[in-house]
Amino acid sequence: MTENQKGVKYATEFREQFTFRGMFIGAIGAIILTMSSMYVALKLGALPWPIIFVALVSMCFLKVLGNTNINEINVAHTAMSAGAMTAGGLAFTIPGIYMLEPEADLNMLVLFFVVLGGVILGLIFTALIRRHFVVAQKLPYPMGQAAAETLIVGDEGGKKSITLFSSLGIAALFTALRDWFLVIPGTLMNSRLFEKGVSGGIWLSPMLIAVGYIIGPLFIGVWFLGAIIGDFGIVLGGTAWGWWDAETASAIKSSLGIGLMVGTGIGIIIKGIIPKAKEIFGPMFSKGSVSDGLINLRWAPPVMVILAFIFTTVCHMGLVASIITILGVWLATSMSAQVVGQSGINPMEVFGIIILLVAKAVSNLGHMEAFFVAAVVAIACGLAGDVMNDFKAGHILNSDPKAQWLGECIGGLVGSVVAVGVFYVILTAYGPTAFGDPDLFIAPQAAMVAAMVGGIPHLTSFLIGLVLGCLLYVVNFPVMTLGLGVYLPFHLSATAFLGGVLKLIAQKTAPEWDRKGDGMIIASGLLGGEAVVGVIIALIQAIQGMSAL
Repeated sequence: MTENQKGVKYATEFREQFTFRGMFIGAIGAIILTMSSMYVALKLGALPWPIIFVALVSMCFLKVLGNTNINEINVAHTAMSAGAMTAGGLAFTIPGIYMLEPEADLNMLVLFFVVLGGVILGLIFTALIRRHFVVAQKLPYPMGQAAAETLIVGDEGGKKSITLFSSLGIAALFTALRDWFLVIPGTLMNSRLFEKGVSGGIWLSPMLIAVGYIIGPLFIGVWFLGAIIGDFGIVLGGTAWGWWDAETASAIKSSLGIGLMVGTGIGIIIKGIIPKAKEIFGPMFSKGSVSDGLINLRWAPPVMVILAFIFTTVCHMGLVASIITILGVWLATSMSAQVVGQSGINPMEVFGIIILLVAKAVSNLGHMEAFFVAAVVAIACGLAGDVMNDFKAGHILNSDPKAQWLGECIGGLVGSVVAVGVFYVILTAYGPTAFGDPDLFIAPQAAMVAAMVGGIPHLTSFLIGLVLGCLLYVVNFPVMTLGLGVYLPFHLSATAFLGGVLKLIAQKTAPEWDRKGDGMIIASGLLGGEAVVGVIIALIQAIQGMSAL
């Protein structure tokens, strides 16, 4: 174990990072977070990033036990956060089965294989693409950066620690007043624009402002440009000029946004993945790993063959759809890694929809099996976003990727069991008609998946977006955030844009202050404060809801 000049302890050996106590704490935390995340994702249609919360919890418990180091803490919180994203992928897709067919007979063992398959595929592909997205591309990964900054500054103490935890406390208080005591509105909306189908306004979110600051003016500017194109160009402009009605405008907007993101994913494959295919996927066929030969991934191809067999025979998805799903996870986890790295947002259900539509186009999928495809992909992408954030934090902290990846395996596997168990309990207690009910479990993402099972709302816009997304990515335009801006509600994009503007102002008016990282510390605190309180509120709501079962 070594210390830096400020006394922060870093582990240099694997056994000091991947410890029994760290994994025990991580597994218990994964159980709790998976339970709360499943309930809240169904109830509210929201899932706060858990990474800052689990980083602080892991630091607290391991420091109480003593003789810890920042890398052991990092590996423990990597395991702890995995279950939340597994639960999110399930909650954002599977309830749609009952929204379309309330009498559907869903076997829980089959569902477990679907969830487990998504977790395993997510682990395989994130292990393979880690180096490309975290090390080679050096994407910002705002959540991962914030987690690393929180651990470093929290361990160092001093003035920076005061700055960090002061901003964290302010954001935490603001979030509690907004989401728990309801004395602050969640959004400030323009009612005239809202009536015309545009969520014109801002979301009062310290976290999203911090995300905008961390990712910087370039990416956030392109993101906001997408919002302008989608809401003011397509929805307001198109309807005002009589080109289409409001319903068609909404279909064009969502289809174009999805198309741009799919095109970006194809561009990533063509430009970034295929030229480096031997480097990235070589570990599946020869001695290779997440961390320079430390993890042998030659087991991955036979595992994928086994999963294809299970998807085909046990889940009744059919061979073609099963192969499309597995290949689709490759594409979708690459898209997830890119969009999370650039924006801190992970629209996992959108990636599930994308592959679902492809599978439906080339095979004879039933409704239930179509949801299985979406669930596998969404779970894999949820896990990918979480893994890549953790890997970014680990890269900053010099953690061993092998230790982190094994921790993610433990958290993901624990999460797959708990998520299915909690879903079964809720289904048994409330019945299938509870899903989609605004007074019970509205599950808006699953409702969107259910709507898309019938096909892409506006195919022409989707194809235009796909071609543009691929071409723009190839010429190095940050098109993924453009697509995200087109697709997301305007008030989210506007809030993130404020953070990017603040970053630009800091760079121009206080360059020395910005170079010292003081702005990043404040942004990490704001992001962490809302994230921590969001998870705590989720835990409380989950406990209250589950106790009523």
